[in-house]
Amino acid sequence: MIVSVYVCLPPFASIFVCTVFTIIYQFRQMYRGFILILTFLFYTAYHLSRKPISIVKSELHRNCSNVIQPKDINITNNVTWCDWPPFDQDNYQTLFGVLDNCFLVAYAIGMFFSGIFGERLPLRYYLSIGMLMSGLFTCLFGLGFYWNIHSLGYYAFVQVMNGLVQTTGWPAVVACVGNWFGKGKRGFIMGVWNSHTSVGNILGSLIAGVFVSTAWGLSFIVPGIIIACTGVLCFFFLVESEFPFVRQNPKYFPKTAPLLRDSSIVDPSINGAVSTEPDVIVEEHSEAISFLGALRIPGVVEFSLCLLFAKLVSYTFLYWLPLYISNVAHFEAKEAGDMSTLFDVGGILGGILAGLVSDYTGGRASTCCVMLVVAAPMVTLTYTFSFCVGMLLLCGALVNGPYALITTAVSADLGTHESLKGNARALSTVTAIIDGTGSIGAALGPLLAGVISPTGWNNVFYMLISADVLACLVREQSLSVHSHRINLFLFNANANQLI
Repeated sequence: MIVSVYVCLPPFASIFVCTVFTIIYQFRQMYRGFILILTFLFYTAYHLSRKPISIVKSELHRNCSNVIQPKDINITNNVTWCDWPPFDQDNYQTLFGVLDNCFLVAYAIGMFFSGIFGERLPLRYYLSIGMLMSGLFTCLFGLGFYWNIHSLGYYAFVQVMNGLVQTTGWPAVVACVGNWFGKGKRGFIMGVWNSHTSVGNILGSLIAGVFVSTAWGLSFIVPGIIIACTGVLCFFFLVESEFPFVRQNPKYFPKTAPLLRDSSIVDPSINGAVSTEPDVIVEEHSEAISFLGALRIPGVVEFSLCLLFAKLVSYTFLYWLPLYISNVAHFEAKEAGDMSTLFDVGGILGGILAGLVSDYTGGRASTCCVMLVVAAPMVTLTYTFSFCVGMLLLCGALVNGPYALITTAVSADLGTHESLKGNARALSTVTAIIDGTGSIGAALGPLLAGVISPTGWNNVFYMLISADVLACLVREQSLSVHSHRINLFLFNANANQLI
């Protein structure tokens, strides 16, 4: 259609139109990179605001017998005088587990609804409000230090509310990136982009570590201000789709290729191998997919269960590794936090490596299985050599690699499965289901760690090894039935279309 208009124009007008389209194309390419950087910053801020609690734990309950006692304070207990009530009790690990699960259970429940809202609301407003509210509740936790609040109920309530508003982030940013980038090299793009999780954890640890020994309230307030500022940035600069005018005015372009399609399409094979067949032009569906409809997409249930166990391991390290290092190696809170960042550095490398391998081999599931198989013995070695830099890096790469691949490239692949006939709006719901199921594991991991750790840290690591093995078994079992489910799903979709 554009070519016919171009031919009918006078020479000078043709040159002008050609120049305008060239500028638009170059601007489009630049803005795609800008969107990738922008969404990277957004979710970095989300994870940055979640990390302080793991750093502050070792400050809320310390070995006060080694701390110099101030002369102007009347001390009745030499062991707990420097602890922050109510975490000065013998069951402090259980109380920390309660705080973790107030956030993570609320996050897991809210995630199943977040994708539904994300499909029906403008992503720019949805993300902006979510980040502003996350900043508010993160700051409220830190203000408990200055307001001298010692009520477990207050901190639990703040954690619950923070967990709910934090669910606005993941489905929205994945949908936004999915709208701008096609399937080609998606594993590598998503692998690099998903390093925001580890970058946010590292920055959160370092920022919280600066203030933890002097005024731990600032360990929450500063990250809260940062995520609120990124919410303002999102409101003014985020464009959620590559072609918003076309999407909102389908009468001008009634037949469009489905979003997230380019010269390669995903073949419905077991491992999601990439095919080079040409695109089939189909009409894009604008209606949102139902929750049960998303569950029927081949691979959603299997990868959701696999992520449940993978995220259980990852979040147990996220919330308990600094405290473990502090208790076992007797490091100060800041030193333990800095040491724990090595696990997240390994996570960055693991996510990128998983994306590259899955793009090269065409097998998302196989990549996850291999990394999970190797991760189990590495967790054992990490317990034995927990303060070895190499072990922390390697364990972080193997644990976070499958986690990163499933939550990004796999979610995007399943959310734009060819059986959906171009319904790109399903991406937000599919992402929410997969990450919501994974968040159940994220809630169970720290909870079990809080219950098991009083019996010995070795039992916590046995639990992590078992979860890694289960993640691998779930994914391996699904391979035998995955092809049959795909064929059955495609048959039902075609039958419904004929009806």
